[in-house]
Amino acid sequence: MLVFQFSKILSMNESYFCQYLQEFITNSKGKKLFTCHWIPTNCEPKALIFLNHGYAMECSVSMKGAAMRLVKAGFGVYGIDNQGHGKSDGIKGFISHFNDLVEDCSQFFTSICERKENKNKLRILLGESMGGAMVLRLHLKKPDFWDGGVLVAPMCKVCTSVFRSRPDRPVRQGIGTLASPV
Repeated sequence: MLVFQFSKILSMNESYFCQYLQEFITNSKGKKLFTCHWIPTNCEPKALIFLNHGYAMECSVSMKGAAMRLVKAGFGVYGIDNQGHGKSDGIKGFISHFNDLVEDCSQFFTSICERKENKNKLRILLGESMGGAMVLRLHLKKPDFWDGGVLVAPMCKVCTSVFRSRPDRPVRQGIGTLASPV
C-alpha cells in the first residue's frame, strides 16, 4: 500500500482540540484513494469512528461537521473517499462493483484498527445514505470485528422496478442514457 501524507491547516479554534491529517492510499487495483482523520489533541481517543459517506459525496467536507463534533466528544474519526467520489480516483459517481468499495473500506479501516495505539479501542461504523449500506455490508463481512454501527438514512435497497412499470418509460430510458458514463 503506497501512502502519501500531508496535513491541512485547521482554523485556530479547530486546531486547539483536533489534529487533521489527509493521505492517499493505493488499493489492490491500483486506484489512489483519499483518506483523512481527525484526532483529539487533548486526550486519547475513547473509541474509533469510521465514516462512510453517501453517493456522490466525500468525507473531508460533507462529513467534517459530524467529525468535529465527535472529536470534541473524545473520539478518533477516520474517513475514506470511495472510488469515483471526492478526491479519489475513478469516474465521478460511477460504481462498477459495490463490493470493491466495501473491500477498500474494510482494508483501510482494518489497517487503522491494527495499529498498536488502536488495538484495544472500540470500533464503530457510521454511514449516511449509501454509506449506511456500506456499514451494513462491512458489518456482515466481519460481524465480530465491529463494536457498533450508526445508520443515518441508510440506502438499504435500490428500486429498479420504477423504470420497468411506468408509462413514461421512454423518457426515463433517455435520461438513463444521458446520465450513463461515457
